[in-house]
Amino acid sequence: METIHTRIWQEEAEPDNSFAAATCHCHGYDVYGDLLVHASWIEYLFLLFRGEAPSTQQARLLEGLAIALANPGPRDAAVHAAMCGGVGGSTSASCLMAALAVGAGASGGAREMRLAMEDWLACGTDLALWQTGLAANPVADPADVWPAPGHPAGFDPHGVRCATPVRQTLAYLAGLGYGTAQDCAPSLAWLQANRASLESAAGLPLAMHGVAAAALRDLGFSPAQGEMLHLLLRLPGAAVHALEQKDYGHKNFPFFRIELENDPGPANTSHAGDAA
Repeated sequence: METIHTRIWQEEAEPDNSFAAATCHCHGYDVYGDLLVHASWIEYLFLLFRGEAPSTQQARLLEGLAIALANPGPRDAAVHAAMCGGVGGSTSASCLMAALAVGAGASGGAREMRLAMEDWLACGTDLALWQTGLAANPVADPADVWPAPGHPAGFDPHGVRCATPVRQTLAYLAGLGYGTAQDCAPSLAWLQANRASLESAAGLPLAMHGVAAAALRDLGFSPAQGEMLHLLLRLPGAAVHALEQKDYGHKNFPFFRIELENDPGPANTSHAGDAA
């Protein structure tokens, strides 16, 4: 009998049906007998990834980040990809796969989240290390499938100044640790205090990726987990925009609509065989 090896999940089969689970435990917690009654979705998500229950402050921090990332809006390339799938009549799965594919890269995507979190591991809260790293040109890894990013991870390559939602998110998340017995957001607080210096070193304004990377570091997630969470947490916005555009139809799609001033109309094929 083959055995699935996992530290995350444990099941016990029903006595009369070995294909159905009688109990399910996630990192030791009874999912349907305990978590379903007492845990929130965010607390369960934290438990799945971290293997332990979050504190109240950690749950609030992850929930705030999830709200900030849930819908990046139609300006975002991943959401736009899902909208294209929806207006074109693609299946729901195809729309979400389009959003995942477009939102996976190193420029505005999940890979950038991973790179930003790796920068936090390398630099911590040492401003001098950050300034040196941000001034260096990115180098491509020949063993990696990803090309070298064209800008420092976590900063907006097209921005003129830090966008209002980014500043609002940073201020809110950084403030969650204040007044508690143990500050749960030290990286966010440091980022809030040193944002101007970091932006000056990068020559670019801070982006939402930079805020999210600091938050996920404070929550104890690894760069690989941060990359996966970035893909997951942004799917709600892609889903609802795809559904909305499917209802509107292609004639109302706001992008790349072609209007012909001298439309000849449908081709006339009634005399196609005359030349023969």
